[in-house]
Amino acid sequence: MIKVAYLECPTGIAGDMFLGALVDVGVPWEYLQHHLANLGIEQEYQLEREQVHRQSQLATKVRVKLAHGTDPQGKHHHHHHAPARHLPEITSIIKAANLPNRVQDWSLQTFYQLAVAEAAVHGIPPEKVHFHEVGATDAIIDIVGTCLGLDWLDITELYCSPMPTGGGTVKAAHGILPVPVPATLKLWQLRNVPTYSNGINKELVTPTGAAIATTLAKSFGEPPAMTIEKIGLGAGTRDLEIPNILRLWIGKREKRRRENGGILGESKFAQETVMVLETQIDDLNPQAIAYTLEQLLAAGALDVFTQPVGMKKSRSGILLTVICFPEKAEICQEIIFRETTTLGIRKKTQTRSILDRQIKLVATKYGEVRVKIASWGKAEERQIINIQPEYEDCAKLAKKHHVPWREIYQQAISQYSL
Repeated sequence: MIKVAYLECPTGIAGDMFLGALVDVGVPWEYLQHHLANLGIEQEYQLEREQVHRQSQLATKVRVKLAHGTDPQGKHHHHHHAPARHLPEITSIIKAANLPNRVQDWSLQTFYQLAVAEAAVHGIPPEKVHFHEVGATDAIIDIVGTCLGLDWLDITELYCSPMPTGGGTVKAAHGILPVPVPATLKLWQLRNVPTYSNGINKELVTPTGAAIATTLAKSFGEPPAMTIEKIGLGAGTRDLEIPNILRLWIGKREKRRRENGGILGESKFAQETVMVLETQIDDLNPQAIAYTLEQLLAAGALDVFTQPVGMKKSRSGILLTVICFPEKAEICQEIIFRETTTLGIRKKTQTRSILDRQIKLVATKYGEVRVKIASWGKAEERQIINIQPEYEDCAKLAKKHHVPWREIYQQAISQYSL
């Protein structure tokens, strides 16, 4: 089993909202304060927490108050009193803080991702980016604190929902900017983040929040298959039309099988999470369907198949079904939309039981053949369920030696049994 987390962002995400959700879910306050003090900038801020209501829902609000100014949160993190820093200085601060290895790596990656986005916006190298609001004290605390919380919870994989775009304008160091601000928009572009409008014309996703999500999240979309254990609620600064809360789901799921064998839990069957994509088509050349299937398999789909169906107006059509891992769903959908005439794709997340699979090479008198061995059970009591020689290997040898395919196939099985 592995620990997984899912960020549900109905009103967006900011660094302080993520930090609040982590504290709400059980990350010790003293643990955060202890490690954040090692950054050596504790004279620049005060860290506070409280329970607040957002549209009658109780959530945890974390605030980073600057030592020589008013609380900047909720004002587009434009800090008149926080020192502005470049990427090399921030990197040095993080490396000198004696943080856990994963925390240091995640924090550095997040700030680098943010620097790349800002550099693209302003047309300068990442190391030359002058971090105004996004690189000030509270952003360092938000990013490092979030990484500390995820590490303490022992999260292996982080997933995130699509992002609301927000709207309107904000005042920033570079003047009046449209929402989403350029850095946030660039971060979304770099990770192909799915976005939508929830009708709220405010800044909902800050550059700091976008940087954390786009750096650490494995994918964006529906929640992964998981057994939910805890929910953490992190409050935003404003009261909005809907509860301004970031919801953090914490749970467990089975490890995905690896190429050298399955990962077994209490069941003798390994489990893995897959996405199933479906669409009906009744107005496309069958040759285009064949090409689409080839493209989907080349892109990493686990399986692709079609079935004849009767559609509206008594037209004959096909049901196209694609099975893939969640991280491949986006590219598979792109291929289907690009190569077919469909206007919509249904998708659902499923868990499937699988047999452990291994590939072994066996020698026949005609040459070597790969054999796939399927089994179940733990190592000390593993049972072989099925043995299948690879079709391509058998076909290649049959053509080369001018013998029936079945002869190569049967020899491979008999040689393995020996």
